[in-house]
Amino acid sequence: MTTAARAFASLAVHAGQEFDPTTGAVIPPVHFSTTYAQDGIGGLRQGYEYGRSANPTRTALQTQLAAIEGGAHAFSFASGLAAEDTLLRAVLSPGDEVLLGNDVYGGTYRLLARVLGPWGVRLRVVDMSDAEAVRTAVAERAPRMLWVETPSNPLLRITDIAGLSAIGREAGALVVVDNTFATPALQQPLLLGADVVVHSTTKYLGGHSDVVGGALVMNDDALAERVGFLQFAVGAVSGPLDAWLTTRGIKTLDVRMQRHSENAVRIAEYLAGHERVARVHYPGLATHPGHEIAARQMSAFGGIVSVALESGEAARRFAESTRLFQLAESLGGVESLVNYPDAMTHASVRGTDAAVPEEVVRLSVGIEDSADLLADIEQALRA
Repeated sequence: MTTAARAFASLAVHAGQEFDPTTGAVIPPVHFSTTYAQDGIGGLRQGYEYGRSANPTRTALQTQLAAIEGGAHAFSFASGLAAEDTLLRAVLSPGDEVLLGNDVYGGTYRLLARVLGPWGVRLRVVDMSDAEAVRTAVAERAPRMLWVETPSNPLLRITDIAGLSAIGREAGALVVVDNTFATPALQQPLLLGADVVVHSTTKYLGGHSDVVGGALVMNDDALAERVGFLQFAVGAVSGPLDAWLTTRGIKTLDVRMQRHSENAVRIAEYLAGHERVARVHYPGLATHPGHEIAARQMSAFGGIVSVALESGEAARRFAESTRLFQLAESLGGVESLVNYPDAMTHASVRGTDAAVPEEVVRLSVGIEDSADLLADIEQALRA
């Protein structure tokens, strides 16, 4: 069986992870060397010259990332925002425009509005879950890039990737999908027509809240060449230990996402029937406006649940009252976290079209026992 023909769980474990040919070690060694001896000037062994240009441990991770996303090229970066920045500068020039979802990670909005904006990149915001609104916006003025999060952060809006990719192709726009929330265990945007997938590997791919990283995956050779050049020239690469920790996390991604999703469904259903909850945002609920699309393009609904309480003050009290859910930034680790987006992850977009309602709390549901998680939520709601 070829590597490409293997199922996702097998690719996650084995892609790029061949045993060490010298010792037979099942786990490939971590290569910490910053430089590599040459067989004469320019005589590179397997292309390795200097740690910024390439590292065997990073190469192994990039092979793994490409395999699990169904792409031809993958690049591993020092952070998700470093990956985004490299892609944006590889594609955009001053005067180009990005059409962005109105419910995206605050750091992405900040990067576009406050870093690339002064450079001359323009930004427009639209509800990406509304295909007609996207079509109208594209017809009004064709953007260079469509930037999608699905499920979105933090309101879990769902975008039809295949439908939006078709709109992007018609307009000549590059379609980028941030697949951080779903991961390739549940959703593979390239197979649905997207041009590029971006990840904060800090989240579910790493999976243990112990490594920061980012990734890009794509099929286009010319774009990959530009991204690779910028990665080398600017240097925001993942270090060897970071790459190894991410690889280790990916090996259990399939089983972790199953447990994250199972726990999240139970919590979303419980919250949906609670008298103190105004609204639950979770695509696994039949009442979610994007439920049918999510069921079509995802194999499960993920581990993030966002909940709206009766007021911003109630949301703050709830976020500060959980015990098993730890109040912290980030998401996607094996432990459950609670986050108050308005003052934490999305504070930078207050007052913009991407602002998060004050009454919303985001739960990153971990892999603990679901009964314990539900008990913690109940006591926090009472508080």
